[in-house]
Amino acid sequence: MKINKEGYRIIGFTGVFCLVCWGAIYYLLALHANVSVLWFSTLLLALFWFFVVAFFRDPRRVCIHDADLIFSPCDGRVVVTEVVRETEYMQEEMMQISVFMSITNVHMNWVPVGGVVEYFKYHPGRFLVAWHPKSSTENERTTTVVRMHDGRKVLFRQVAGLIARRIVSYMKPGEAVTQNSEAGFIKFGSRVDVLIPKDSELLVEIGDPVIGSQTPIARLRTERRDS
Repeated sequence: MKINKEGYRIIGFTGVFCLVCWGAIYYLLALHANVSVLWFSTLLLALFWFFVVAFFRDPRRVCIHDADLIFSPCDGRVVVTEVVRETEYMQEEMMQISVFMSITNVHMNWVPVGGVVEYFKYHPGRFLVAWHPKSSTENERTTTVVRMHDGRKVLFRQVAGLIARRIVSYMKPGEAVTQNSEAGFIKFGSRVDVLIPKDSELLVEIGDPVIGSQTPIARLRTERRDS
């Protein structure tokens, strides 16, 4: 298990903060010889720092390639499976599958399909709780559309949550991407929406746990669809 590069600065700042807090607590409690409270405070600060480190864990996973499958772009739990009208780019009805990430999940994101990045846009916005229905259209978010080699298109959206304040995306328009390669990172609680052709076969239900880059969430129809 390694640490994702997006966490280096936060882990460093948090470590310094914990050391400063520990020094202040040590100075104050040493005057009163309150050893038990000092040990308790030390334990809490250490646990807090290790939690921050664990949040940015970067697990090794097998990179799976299957052009007929849509894979989960993140770890978490499925909270939405419905047909919606996509109005930002595709302008058509699509099947939306949304995965909510709690603060204990791995927060790396992966590309659900392989192809070429046809569209990318960052949207500043609000910070509603990630499971709120309006979070997909009003929260800070990024939108990426990948055109697959057969012309079909899949859209996925990184959505910031109540705690998350920083979305990182590695997507660039015109760039070729491999299925289940790294797509970005969302810091501290959020969700990812995937919008796929509405005639796709759904492989998950609301409440199902999924693993990013490992769990198939839908299967595309075998017939080719023109773009």
